[in-house]
This record gives sequence, structure tokens and C-alpha cells, in this order.
Amino acid sequence: MKFNTKTIHGGQQHDPAYGSVMPPIYQTSTYAQSTPGGHKGYEYSRTHNPTRSALENALASIENGSYGLAFGSGLAAIDAVLKLLEPGDEVVSTNDLYGGSYRLFTSIYKNFGIKFHFIGMENAEQIEDYINENTKLIWVETPTNPLMNIIDIKTTAKIAKRRNVLLAVDNTFATPYLQQPLDLGADIVMHSATKYIGGHSDLVMGGLVVKDQDLAKRLYFIQNASGAVCGPQDSFLALRGIKTLHVRMQRHCENGKAVAEYLANHPKIEKVYWPGFESHPNHNIAKSQMKDFGGMVSFVTKGNNYNEAIKIVENLKIFTLAESLGGVESLAGHPASMTHASIPKAEREKTGVVDALIRLSVGIEDEADLITDLKQAIG
Repeated sequence: MKFNTKTIHGGQQHDPAYGSVMPPIYQTSTYAQSTPGGHKGYEYSRTHNPTRSALENALASIENGSYGLAFGSGLAAIDAVLKLLEPGDEVVSTNDLYGGSYRLFTSIYKNFGIKFHFIGMENAEQIEDYINENTKLIWVETPTNPLMNIIDIKTTAKIAKRRNVLLAVDNTFATPYLQQPLDLGADIVMHSATKYIGGHSDLVMGGLVVKDQDLAKRLYFIQNASGAVCGPQDSFLALRGIKTLHVRMQRHCENGKAVAEYLANHPKIEKVYWPGFESHPNHNIAKSQMKDFGGMVSFVTKGNNYNEAIKIVENLKIFTLAESLGGVESLAGHPASMTHASIPKAEREKTGVVDALIRLSVGIEDEADLITDLKQAIG
């Protein structure tokens, strides 16, 4: 089954009760039992819910995985992965990553005896220099948030396998339409399904997909024991979003390319971050592991002027100044004061997240309207 068909039918079946084409919203906390322990596969909705199960099957299908797990947020999904670790374990993570991930790593799990190494991963071969006998996990974002760095998943996976370390890839920016990390050797794929998976800015959710049965069992246990699951209504909305993922991503990519090229030729813009440029350091790797280059674009104004950046995001009319990304509507963000504010300024600026950086989530509106909006806001 090809990807575009999987988004509609992958892992799905018609409701056995009445043949409903869309899985019903099973808005229930518990299920009747004929005898203690005698039930139809569902006993309590923290453990299983038919609507959530349908979503988890769909997530596994579009990522070419075997097991999907849905959580109450992307951070809850990351939290479940970290609960695979024990005090004394070490994690090698990219240094350019979502601020919430950094906060979870450094403000919570560091206190539980987990050590984190934040490194540049643009040259994947160098990752092995940071692996020792205590390393249990490599955490990768690609493209990274917000600087659109590209990390070679296949090479990183070979290193992880050689050193018996788990590789987890945050695939939120690329989505399974553009990139399928499990096929490149990753052990775990994570999504903030709030973003492109849902696609309509109307839910908060996270997801994990794996191929290995033993790893899936461990994660299912953590999911149930910790209880950070999503509800049936959000599961239904995410399922609906998946069904249009392929057509939405086509337009996100088209508009992202147009916006990136416009900004790259603007006299008031100093630097544009988008992996589709041939000048991007890992453009060839992006071409090899991605179907297209996505709808996320970041840029810095000439002179790295903070006030100018704030003026631009405040003057935008079609782009909405807001947290998050991946919805049908275009959004603009100021990472230093919004999504990455939890990262200390010195650490942010080491990776390039300067105060004049603006991140755009380019939506599916008309390309000409988006360019006109940027033109009037930048001046």
C-alpha cells in the first residue's frame, strides 16, 4: 500500500457494530465485563480505548512501524522514552532542539541522575566520540527546531547499532510524508502530533512508533502505568488529520519553498534557514532521506536586530504570531522569547538561536498572499 493510500486506510477497519467508515468516538472511561477479567479487549480507557487504538494503528502504518502509542502531548511521549532509562545512564542529544525537550532533559531528568550531552550532529560520524559504556540513547531532531539542521539518520543508526544504543528521532518537522526514520534504522520515532499530524491547530497530542516487539511492550507498560494518554475526542481529530496529511504536506512544501526563496533574495534579510537550498550544509543528506524540504523556514534580519525582528512579527497580518506549527494556517514565532525561552541565552546563541531569529510555519494559503504579507511586514 502506497503512502497516500495509507493515510486513508492504513491500519484501519470499518466499525464492526454498524460499519461506520470513521472510527466512532468511544467517550467512555470503562467497559462492561461478563465475568471478572472477561471483556472484549477493553477494560479501562487509560489502558486501551478503541478510538485511540485506531489512531495508534494509523500512526504505525504511516511510519512503516509495527506498534504505535498515542500520548497527551509530544512531551509526554518524550517522557515515556526517557523512562526507559535508569540513574547513571547517559543521552547524546542534538544541541539545536525544541526548548521543551531541552527543559525536560535538563530540569527534570538531569535531577534523576541522567546525564545529557548536547552536541552538533551535522557531522554524524562525530556522534560516536560522545558515546561511552553508560550511553543508552541518542536523541535526534531532523530537521532541527528552529535552525533546520539536517542529521544523517542512516549513519547515526549504524553508530547506534554498533554501540548497542537506542536511536530516537523526533520526526515532527518532516512528518512521515517526507521522512520515515524507522526505514533508515531508527528504533523509535516521536511526533508532536499537535503539529502536522493533527494539522488544524485544534488538539495537543504526542505519538511514538516502533518496530521491535520487546521495546513496544516496555513503552506500552510505561504508557499505561504513567497514564499520560490522550482522550478519544483528540484521537478522532488526529485520525481525521492523518487522512489529509499527504495533500497538506504537498502545499506546505510548495509554499515553504516560495517563502524561503523570497526571503533569501530580500535585501533586509541576512540569513535564511531552509534545507532545500543547495547552499545548506547538509542539503545532499536532506535530498537522500527526505521526499521534499517541508514548510518550516527560519530567518535573521540584517544586523541581527532584535527590535526589527519584533516589529516584523507584530506587523504580520496573514501569518499569526503564535506558538506551535504545522497547522493549515501560517504562523510566525520568535524562538528566543517563545518556544526556546527555557534554554539559557548563552546556550541558545551558541547554536545560532539569536534574538533576531524568526521562525515561520508556512501554511497552505495562497502563495502570493503570504509573500505580500511578508513584504509589507519587512518593508
